[in-house]
Amino acid sequence: MGLDIEQLLGADANTLLNHTCKTISKEHLHLPSANFIGDVFTQTNRSTQTLMNLQSIYGQGRLGNTGYMSILPVDQGIEHSAGASFAPNPIYFDPENIIKLAIEGECNAVASTFGVLASCSRKYAHKIPFVVKINHNEILSYPNTYDQIMYGNIKSAWNLGARAVGATIYFGSEDSNRQIIEVAKAFEMAHELGMGTILWCYLRNPGFKKDGVDYHTASDITAQANHLGVTLQADIIKQKLPTNNGGYNAINFGKTHEKVYSELSSDHPIDLCRYQVANCYMGRAGLINSGGESKGAGDLAEAVATAVINKRAGGSGLISGRKAFQKPMDEGVNLLKSIQDVYLDSNITIA
Repeated sequence: MGLDIEQLLGADANTLLNHTCKTISKEHLHLPSANFIGDVFTQTNRSTQTLMNLQSIYGQGRLGNTGYMSILPVDQGIEHSAGASFAPNPIYFDPENIIKLAIEGECNAVASTFGVLASCSRKYAHKIPFVVKINHNEILSYPNTYDQIMYGNIKSAWNLGARAVGATIYFGSEDSNRQIIEVAKAFEMAHELGMGTILWCYLRNPGFKKDGVDYHTASDITAQANHLGVTLQADIIKQKLPTNNGGYNAINFGKTHEKVYSELSSDHPIDLCRYQVANCYMGRAGLINSGGESKGAGDLAEAVATAVINKRAGGSGLISGRKAFQKPMDEGVNLLKSIQDVYLDSNITIA
């Protein structure tokens, strides 16, 4: 094996690589496999065209036909401003380089905005699956507001050759009801046209921070966001890796059960992620965790650790953007392939 995963994991190597999950058994999960579409999605209401487009994503790139995915997402030009996103490596102001990075990195798909993918669609849509992100939060408005706004329609995504569409819902926000309705209608249209659907199931509410602790990435409430996402018929769920638990009890809202904390999860990162997978209908919808922001020298080790946690929890891959595109392209390619190495390593098993 070219990548020394144990060395990258450092002091966490033993706990991450040798952990046995005693919360929700792997026997209950629908695990990634070479025939995941045939085993799981052919039982659903998805059309033949949708199955074909999902298979084109699962079958692409270095992880093709393993059941795992490595996706390059770049929507930060809108979400965080183009300057904040691309100043570290200005070549990515040119959308073609975003697509080139995904191809050179042998990703399953590239996920980006209408503008990015439309600008190069005739040249690249047949070379790598396109996932069009249909809504965004923009922070040019002053004072800043936090809402997901539609930037185009599903027919436009279909016309530019998209194999799937992606959307974000800020669950818990004051505008979440509207976002749920909009995304449900959009996903219904996408499936009618034969495209797959990916939902960014993010939490957003100032009240989710309590006594100095941020519960936006708590396992219990992110998992419920996942459950709502699959209810909206998302084929793939994108979620942040959980960093803590007990959001329901700390914030004192909603409904939960004591067994969520005593039996169905623990404080181990793989168990926290396993609970997220369980809420993706026990893995019937693949869970892909996000790679997070770029922090510099530690990005590779952090990305590999996230991939190990996701894989051993029963997840379906990683969707990592800033850690890859905010570097020279060769370094970004290396990071993407290092993530893929985790999923190709047969010694890293489901916990």
